[in-house]
Amino acid sequence: MRHFDLIIVGAGIIGAQCAHAATRRGRRVAIVEPGVISGGVTASSMGHLVAMDEDPAELALCRYSLGLWEQYRDIAEAEFSRCGTLWVAANEAELQSVAQRQQRLAAAGIRTEAVDAAGLRQLEPALADDLLGGMLVPDEAVIYPPRICHWLVRQACDNGATLLHGRRVTRLLADGVELDDGSVLHGPVVVATGNASTTLLPELPMQMRRGHLVITDRYPGTLRHQVLELGYADSAHGNDDVSVAFNAQPRPTGQLLLGSSREQAQPGSGINPQVLQRMLQRAFRYLPGLPALKAIRVWTGQRPCTADGRPYIGAMPSRRNVWVATGHEGLGVATSTGTAQLLLDLIDGATPAIDPLPYDPARVAA
Repeated sequence: MRHFDLIIVGAGIIGAQCAHAATRRGRRVAIVEPGVISGGVTASSMGHLVAMDEDPAELALCRYSLGLWEQYRDIAEAEFSRCGTLWVAANEAELQSVAQRQQRLAAAGIRTEAVDAAGLRQLEPALADDLLGGMLVPDEAVIYPPRICHWLVRQACDNGATLLHGRRVTRLLADGVELDDGSVLHGPVVVATGNASTTLLPELPMQMRRGHLVITDRYPGTLRHQVLELGYADSAHGNDDVSVAFNAQPRPTGQLLLGSSREQAQPGSGINPQVLQRMLQRAFRYLPGLPALKAIRVWTGQRPCTADGRPYIGAMPSRRNVWVATGHEGLGVATSTGTAQLLLDLIDGATPAIDPLPYDPARVAA
């Protein structure tokens, strides 16, 4: 029998951040990962460090997390690029929404700039000529999730964590976990297994949304900012069976990473040609020169999401010493830093920097 101060199930970006933060607090940590480190939801993430502001709780977690991401800006493995986020308006209603978004973000201490149509041309000449304007969030950034995830796990191990790679947790016990080889680990447990969280916690309601990503060959200078349509949130938070939105990211390599799509309850990692075509047609509308570029890879990933759009972060009701951090959907990378600190504060009995109640998994019992 082995005893740990914390057993973290899952070595995606959420579990990796939890392990890194816990070892920095002096905890003796075990990390259990049956597959590839960062190979699940993390591998199918764009790595956009963005503040979404439609929901006050979502904004609070984003703002807290973005501040914590600053500690990684000089870590080579993060591939941290402060490209900023440019939100673009294709119609008058979207343009009129800019002022309210600026007010919400300003109240959270996030700097923004309104951009008119001429300003869009200066910032991003490749954008369509008929776009009306938008909003620039200059301090936002992108990172490369798989690489920083590996770095976080390695740092945790250097700080004393035990990595049980290739082992799977088959059962939660009263005081720990049982692994697939029959061995037992004792200690408090954090379930951070993304899509697989409901296998260990079947009482936790969760849905899956499949998303497509496309990456191009290297075309340096095509875009300088991460660019999204202002209608992106309608797609991200909607209930349509299939939705698409324009989202383009310039990678430090000179490549363009393109999204986004969402398919409700579509299992597996297969590519849906019809959805992919819709997503690309949406991107062509905003970037007319895109059809001339060469795509070199297309892939999909499953994202765990909750009914109210807020992740589960906190203690599991009716389970002693079991905690959970999952259900972040498209914001898992951006909010992983804040999630880890918030969860560890709760475990330690400390007062968190933000109100934990909106993310409490106990809310699903209501």
